[in-house]
Amino acid sequence: MDWQALWLTIRLAVLVAAILVVVGLPIAYWVTYSRWRWKFLAEAAVALPIVLPPTVLGFYVLLALGPRSPLGRGWEALTGHTLAFTFEGLVIGSIIYSLPFAVQPFAASFSAVDRRLIAASATLGASKPRTFFRVILPLSVSGLVTGVALSFAHTMGEFGVVLMVGGNIPGVTRTVSIDIYDKVQAFNYAAANATALLLLAISFVVLSVVYALNRRVWAVWRWK
Repeated sequence: MDWQALWLTIRLAVLVAAILVVVGLPIAYWVTYSRWRWKFLAEAAVALPIVLPPTVLGFYVLLALGPRSPLGRGWEALTGHTLAFTFEGLVIGSIIYSLPFAVQPFAASFSAVDRRLIAASATLGASKPRTFFRVILPLSVSGLVTGVALSFAHTMGEFGVVLMVGGNIPGVTRTVSIDIYDKVQAFNYAAANATALLLLAISFVVLSVVYALNRRVWAVWRWK
């Protein structure tokens, strides 16, 4: 078991899930309540990583983070190295790749909130931010739990994007999925099986917790 790769993967997944809460909530709110005519284009762009091959997405993210891009040049000027093949580059690539897995559950929960409650809050003089934090967010707990858990689990199992963006540098960009691939390539099936089983167990536990919490939240609100 490559514990270094496991710890790096968990650290990456936790960081990405936390960032996607901050980034995904405003996007989901805008997608849900915006009346812009061409909103469907933004929705398609957010959902694109679901259908786009990971190698294609990883290739373009690699170009965007490379030394020839404005982002890559700016980062290199600040830090002395490019974003490609670094842990920071993995974080950026993982955020893009897991974005729809956070935004879509968030938006679905926001859409399920009764618009009459939002209108009543506005009638009582509450601002949009206050309405969001006091009305919309508490009624969207199930979607928030789902989005965070899916983002975490999806990042834990990434392969194509992390390999394209980060390569295979032990202790820096080598994740569990890449470690499994290396073990299979070396015909070390026993070690690959042990690591794969651990990843399978983690994913199963995460999804079980999501379904259990959502069932509990649904039951509580139904009882009320």
